[in-house]
Order: sequence, then C-alpha cells, then structure tokens
Amino acid sequence: MSNPGCPRRAGAGGLVGRGEELAVIGSFLLESAVRGGALVLTGDAGVGKTVLLEVAAEAARDAGTQVLRGVGVDFETDVTYAGLHQILLPLDGVFGLLDSGPRKVLSAALGFGSTPVPDPEDVSEAVLALLRRAAADRPVLVIVDDVHWLDRASTAVLEFVSQRVSGTRCGLIVASRPTGSHVGHPGVTGHEVQPLDDETATDLLRSRFPTLAPQVRARLVAEAQGNVLALLELGSEESGLHFVQGMASAMVAPARSLRTLFASRVGELPAPTRHLLLRSALDTTGDPRILRYLVPGRPCSGDITPAEQAGLIHVDENAGRIEFAHPLIRSVVVKQSTSSELRAAHQALAQLLADQPERRAWHLAEATIEPDTQVAVLLADVVRRSMQRGDAVGAVAALLRSAELSPRGSDRSRRLAEAAYLSAQVTGELRTTPQLLAAAHEADPAHNKPLHAAVAASYMLLSGEGDVDTAHRLLVGAMDDFPSRDGTDERVLNEVLGTLLMVSFFGGRAELWDFFDRAVEATASDTLVSLCGSTLRDPVQAGAAVLEQLDRLIEESGHEVDPSRIVWLATAGVFVDRMSGLRDALWRVVRDGRQGGAVASAINALLLLGFDDFMTGTWEEAEDLLEEGLQLCAAHGYGLLALPGRFVQALLAAGRGDFEAAGTLADDIAAWGRARGIRLAQVYAHRVRTLVALGSGDYEEAYRHATAVSPPGVFASRSPFALHVPMDLVEAAVRSNRQTEADAHVTAMREAGVAALSPRLALLAAGAAAIAASGDVAAMLFEEALAVPGAERWGFELARVQLAYGEHLRRSRAVSASRVQLGAALDVFERMGARPWATRARNELRATGESRSRAKIAGPTGLTPREHEVAQLAASGLSNKQIGVKLRLSPRTVGAHLRHVFQKLGVVSRVALGDALSPAFPEQADERAPRRRREM
Repeated sequence: MSNPGCPRRAGAGGLVGRGEELAVIGSFLLESAVRGGALVLTGDAGVGKTVLLEVAAEAARDAGTQVLRGVGVDFETDVTYAGLHQILLPLDGVFGLLDSGPRKVLSAALGFGSTPVPDPEDVSEAVLALLRRAAADRPVLVIVDDVHWLDRASTAVLEFVSQRVSGTRCGLIVASRPTGSHVGHPGVTGHEVQPLDDETATDLLRSRFPTLAPQVRARLVAEAQGNVLALLELGSEESGLHFVQGMASAMVAPARSLRTLFASRVGELPAPTRHLLLRSALDTTGDPRILRYLVPGRPCSGDITPAEQAGLIHVDENAGRIEFAHPLIRSVVVKQSTSSELRAAHQALAQLLADQPERRAWHLAEATIEPDTQVAVLLADVVRRSMQRGDAVGAVAALLRSAELSPRGSDRSRRLAEAAYLSAQVTGELRTTPQLLAAAHEADPAHNKPLHAAVAASYMLLSGEGDVDTAHRLLVGAMDDFPSRDGTDERVLNEVLGTLLMVSFFGGRAELWDFFDRAVEATASDTLVSLCGSTLRDPVQAGAAVLEQLDRLIEESGHEVDPSRIVWLATAGVFVDRMSGLRDALWRVVRDGRQGGAVASAINALLLLGFDDFMTGTWEEAEDLLEEGLQLCAAHGYGLLALPGRFVQALLAAGRGDFEAAGTLADDIAAWGRARGIRLAQVYAHRVRTLVALGSGDYEEAYRHATAVSPPGVFASRSPFALHVPMDLVEAAVRSNRQTEADAHVTAMREAGVAALSPRLALLAAGAAAIAASGDVAAMLFEEALAVPGAERWGFELARVQLAYGEHLRRSRAVSASRVQLGAALDVFERMGARPWATRARNELRATGESRSRAKIAGPTGLTPREHEVAQLAASGLSNKQIGVKLRLSPRTVGAHLRHVFQKLGVVSRVALGDALSPAFPEQADERAPRRRREM
C-alpha cells in the first residue's frame, strides 16, 4: 500500500505548524552537543512527538552526533532495565573502555551472566560513565519515545542522567504523555506539544493532499482535533476516502481510527512478515538479528521488506536497529496476533535470550499455557533479584505470574500470599490484598492457617483499620506453623516478626510485647526487625552492642535498595536519634514511591522524614512531607499509618501556637485509638497536650500530661516516648513547685545513661539538670548543655535551652549575658514560626531593657520564606493548584500557607496581597530549599 502521508518521511522542512518546536529542538541540539542537557516533550498520542524526535535524530546525525534510541513498551514495563538494553546496545564497543567497576555493574544490570544484581545508584553512575566515555569522542544524543511505558528501573536511570549530563556533550530527549514522565527535575527543559489549530490543520491537509474536496477536508479537521498523525494518515487518498465513507453516520476518536488503519495495513502483510513484525514488537531492543533467526541455528524464512514498504517500520542501518513508525503500531501488531502466534514469538525470544535470565524468564512465562514448575521457579528467582534491587512492584508481578504457573496448590497459595503481603506492606496496594488472600486460600483450602497468608491478613487488618487484636490473634494462631530458624528465609522471618512488632508497638499492652519477645527468643532472631524491636521496646536499655550494630547498618545504608529494609532501619534509629544518617536512603524510597514503586514504604519514609524535620526545627518542610504522606494514606486506605502523621501535625500546630487545632487533633487521635485498643494513640495525645500546655504557660497541665507519657523518676520499659519528654517533665515540675519530682527525674536520666545515647539526649539531660538546679551550678550545667557536640541539629530543643538559660541569667542579674542567649533563642523561634516561645523570649528580652527593634528573620512582614514565596505567586494571579505544581505542594498545604499570610498581613483576599507585600521586602530563598531540592 502506498503511504504518501507517513510522517516519518516528512522531514523538518515538511512540518507544518511546528516552528516553535523545531526552534526548541534546534537550540537544544546546539547546546547539548557542547554542554549537555535534557529536554522533555509531552503531548497526547499522535500529536507529533515521534516525528519531532525523528527530526531531532536526523539533525543530530547530520551534525556528527551519535544517536541512541529507545522506546517504552507495555509488555516490558515489569522487566527491569529493558529500556537500557535498547539504549545502550549500540555502545557495545565502548563497554570495554570503562573501568572494571562500572563495566561489571552494567553487565550485571543488563542480565549478562549470573552476577548479583547491583545497586540502582551504581547502575545509574555506570550508565553516566558510559555516556561520558562515548561522548569523549563525539557528542551523544539519547532519544526515548513513550517513556511513560518504560520500565521503572530504566526510568530512574534516565532521571539520574538528566540531572547530571550538564558539561558532558551528551543530550537526552524523552517524549511522554502529559502525565506519564518521571524523567527530569525542576532544572530540565520541558515543552508541551499542542494539537494544531484548525487553520494550521487545514493548511497541512491542503499542502499534503491537494485533491481532497473542501467538505472532506473540513470533516477531517473537525474529526482529527489537531492530532497530526490522524490528519496525515487519514488524509491519504485511500484511507481518507475510506474514513469519510465510514464516518458518514458516526464519529470516532482519532486513536481508534488510526488503530483501524494500522490494523488494516498489518493484516495485508504476508504471514512470515507479520511473524517477524510481532517479534520486533515484543523485543524492545530493536536488534535486527532477531529477523535473521526464528530460533538459534535455523534461518528465518520471512522478509521484513513489506512492512517497511507499508510505512510500518524502518530498519535504521546507521543505528543498527528496527524502529516502528509510531508506538501505536507496535500495540496494534501485538493485539492483532493470535495467542498461538504470541506464544511462538515469546518462545523464540526466550531461546535467543539465554544469557539474560530475567528477560528469558518473562518470555517463557508468556509462552507457557499450562502450569510449569520450571518456569514458575525461574520467575521465583526473578522475585529474589527484584527485591535485591528494591523493585517490589516487579517482585509482585513475578510472584503473581509464578503462582499462575505453579502446579502444586501449596506453592501457588504461598506465592499468592507473599504477593499479598508485599502489596500491602511495600507497594501500597492494600485494597487488593483481600482478593489475593482469597485466591491463596482457594489454591490450597486444606491448609487452614498458612504462615504467609496469616501475616498478610494481619498486616492488612492492622495497617488499614488498626485492628490490633484481630491481627494479633491471626499471628498467634499461625505461629504453630512457624519453622525453626534453620533454613527459614530471612525475608519471611522479617515479615512475621515485623508484623508482630507493629502490633506490639501500636497496641502497647504488656501481653503483646511479651508474645513478641517470646517469638524473637524462639527464632533466635538477629534480623533487622529484632534489632528494631530492641530500640522501640526499650531504647534506654538497648545496650552498646545494639547501638553499634545499628550504627554499622546505617553507615552501610548508602547502598541499601530494599525500601522495606530502609524503613525498618529508620524506625530502629528514630528513638535513639540516628535519622541524620538515613535521610538520603529515605529520600530514595520517597522518589521510588512517587514514581509508582514502593508506595507504602514511601508513606512511612515521608512520615519519618517529617518527624525528623519537626525534631530538628525544619517545620515548613515537615508540613509539606506530612501532607503528602497523609494524602497517600487516604488514597490507599492506610488508616493506621496515618496516625503518626497526624501526631506530628498536632506537634507542629502546638509548636506554632495554634493550640485549638493541636487540641482537636489530639482529641481525634485519642478517640481513634481508644476505639481500637491502640494505647500508643493515648501517648501521642499526651505528648501533644504537654507541648500545648508548655507553650501556653499552664505548667500544672503540662506536668499532668508529661507524667502520663513517662512517670517521674523512672524510664519505664516499653515506653520509648519517655525519651521525648524528659526536659518537658522537669521544666513543668519545677515551674509547678514539684522540685522533688524534678530532681528525681534528673537523677533517673543520669543513672540510666540517657546522655550517652545521642547528642539530643545529652542536650536534654544537661538542660533538664540545669533547669532543676540553681545558682552557679545551673549556669555550669547550661554551659555544658550548649557545648554538646552536634546539639545544633536539634534547633527547637537547643533554643529552648538557650531561652531557659537566658531567663536564669536575667534572674541572676547577668543582663548582658542573658541578652545573648535570649536573642539567639528568639532568632531560632521566629525562623521556625514557634510563636509562643518567640513571644516568651521577646518578653524576656524586653525585661532586660533590650530596646533595639528586632525584625523577624523572615523580613518586615513577619512571613516565613515559604509563606512569602506562596504569597508572591498568589499575588501574581496563580491558583492554589498552580502554586502547588510550581512548589510541589498540595493545594491544601498552599491554602494553609495563605491563611497564615492573610492573618499576618491583615488582608482578606488575594487582590490585596500585592499592596500588602512591602516593596522593600527582600527577595529571599528558603534557607532550607537547597537541602530540600537536593533530597527531592
């Protein structure tokens, strides 16, 4: 069939209405060939992204640039690094020029041999090194179409590369649907390819198909809605007439019409050509060798030429690869093939990929109809490799297919239950867990209480609705089936103990903790979860050996890729203040979750980071992270996981002086937990009420709530939050005339060795002792507290110690010295937005006779840097949603910032914002923004 309208043949000179896009691409090619760079093209299917990529490739080759191509394919979204196979295939000769380290990493990542799966960041670094080496000889341009279909691991590599190609002579252009790309960052150039307007579309049809009747042309313009591919393909003489006749009584979407057109062209091909075309569609590498052999050693009897003549594919001799004219054609080829044709193609590809075990396993799985133990086992190995590199989504997909192919009901049930647990605990698919568990039971109904199913069901009940008691009963009932430690997979052991630990931690009752302790002892467990149990159950008594092991694991966490292990490690460190060494690892989990990976792990990571931000005084970032985490909890049904997030939100409200909001949140938390037997919720509420009472100066109430968290004079076992209120309790006791209780708690801190656990606790221990002391002893202890190495990380607590020290110095008539401490505390409180404490520090300064005007750290309006940023964007006319997109905040968080802005500026509408913002207000960047951009 002739194809006069094929966009591949158009060339840059034949593009109509794309002057802006051609200018963007031309400028980018010139820039990237010298200094590197990345460009993201977005737009609907058929709008013209593919032909623009073709123009870019042709222009780059003409300029002497080496072009590397890739395309995302639906079939291989679960095949890790399938996209890298396509992109890096032409650089085979450059691999040998790399150092042995990155060369081995790439070899392992691409599946050559049985080398253990490398760390994803090592893979990204190795790919960047390969591209830099290739670009040393001549510029390199990587072009990837349909990046929204690319496997997640390859997408993560491209995102990494996009942020680091500057200065490399390596360019990256990707094309994606409007909401599909995760490639890029705020500094990457983006351009949305819009549909053609009616006038331009008419000009295109008139220039390309001058014989079309005006009424036909008008109909096509109206039907195509500016979609370039629809205009070109359906405007050809044959398909155009067919289109008009077929549309006489009804209208259909352009994509559907194009599918029909492509299906017609594919159907007219000779059978051998269609078979080769199918194999090309299923193999995303584009390697022409797949056309030469049907199976190894047997020459192919077909000819791909008819597919080229029909404008469906193009064999690029320069790049040594097969390219489809449009990604839609690949989908049509697959959908039009029979099941037997698909199986034969997958079987042939599996034989060709014997040296790539993961891709081979997936092709064999697609080629297999009946249950097959060997293929099921191969996929089970894919699960192991996927979890080693932190790809829980890929592991779940492999488990489900492995279960389908498992002949034995017990194997099928076990694999379905494993998939259910990973879906609930890691990937965020909590709502699919009941169906998977039902299928697991149906596969092996004779086995009444399989361990995997019990763990998955208990985790679902616990993390969803907070049903502590039912979750515990399920685990107790299944423990009879628990094998000895010998031969037990550590992942299974972690699943059992981890769920028991969550039940014990949130339930908080002695009988729950006792059962967990017996389970750890019975299994002789030395896993990460048992380590976590030590620091959650009784951090004061964890012991030096436990902390040394924890510190060693944290030090090694830079290469940890399993999102579940990272979250457990952070949980183990949170009460002994080890979070600083885990932030990078937690941010990796967050980024993975944002890309659709380990969503449940990302929720935990967001909340842990938010809690750490509260503790260190980075309150604006804490607010943003908590909001994101809680939105994910609501979207995915994680009621219990939301509880810690709401707790930290309440602490933020209390710290900022929004006592009514903090009180309401505390009441809601307590009521939710009370209805479910979750004692930790009551601890959360008392902790919030303590901070509210301290901020409002009600020390009787502060003492009552602080002692509900931790009795005075003791550090009770199984009460980790006792380490969060020691100075609160002592200050409340002193100010409510309970000196005996204050002294008892200071003694308990000293005897327990609390100060040795972390710099924060050393700061609080010395600060509490100073508050309880008097005279020169108090001054000496305050100086000891301020001299603690690393104390500056804990901004809020440090400023509170400075405030108390300043008050002591003023009462001791050391006025000048008191002003230094009070001024330093005021600066911190104002920067953080801790209004009650800022007011207290300001009043104390005033009592010293301090007369200088102290403008707030954020500027003359009193706005924080983030509030000022939001206010400026709102004043410019942007909506909350638009502001959120720019700042990566939710509209709800933007609204909260604007409410604070309106209150501080005394305005009631956006219209008044422009005048209210002082023209003398200095342009400021949030001093935490560099850190946040780096982490996000």
